[in-house]
Amino acid sequence: MRLFRPVGGDRDDAALLRAVAKGDAEALAVLYDRHAGWLLARLARRCADPETVREVLQDTFVAVWRSAATHRGGEAGGWLWVIAARRLVDAQRARERAERARRVEYEPRPAAPSAEERVLAGLEYGDVGAALDRISPELREVLRATVVDGLTTREAAQLLGIPEGTVKTRAMRARKELRAALGRGAPLGGTA
Repeated sequence: MRLFRPVGGDRDDAALLRAVAKGDAEALAVLYDRHAGWLLARLARRCADPETVREVLQDTFVAVWRSAATHRGGEAGGWLWVIAARRLVDAQRARERAERARRVEYEPRPAAPSAEERVLAGLEYGDVGAALDRISPELREVLRATVVDGLTTREAAQLLGIPEGTVKTRAMRARKELRAALGRGAPLGGTA
């Protein structure tokens, strides 16, 4: 006799996501009940504004509703976190843009970009972005998951559908290739 029954019964995340992809709102509700708590807590650690956190959580599950068919199977935790983390970055950028626009209205001083914005711009458009484009896609995926999205090795492994050891090995190779592509000998992001 089981005293504890997991939220959503015995259906695993992959089965729930397949049902969501077919338009099953009840399956989405089960996924929400199963994952919203830890997502909310993790988002709140990255953002002090509770309203933004709630909006990002809602946007995350709207995105799950729309893109459940893109999930590759297995546990949904890492996949959900990537969606939530990206939604949070988008929300923070939108809030910063609105705040800058408001300041420009009242204070005609140009605002300097934040350190995070400079790093992200460098990842997309600068030397680092060009170097990332030169390394193999599987190594680039691991770097983006672990460095840019801030996933743990376990979460990255779940998201990418590869063993944790492979994530570690690819991260080490990716850093080495990125250093070579940048033409520097200095370590990136510490030792691998």
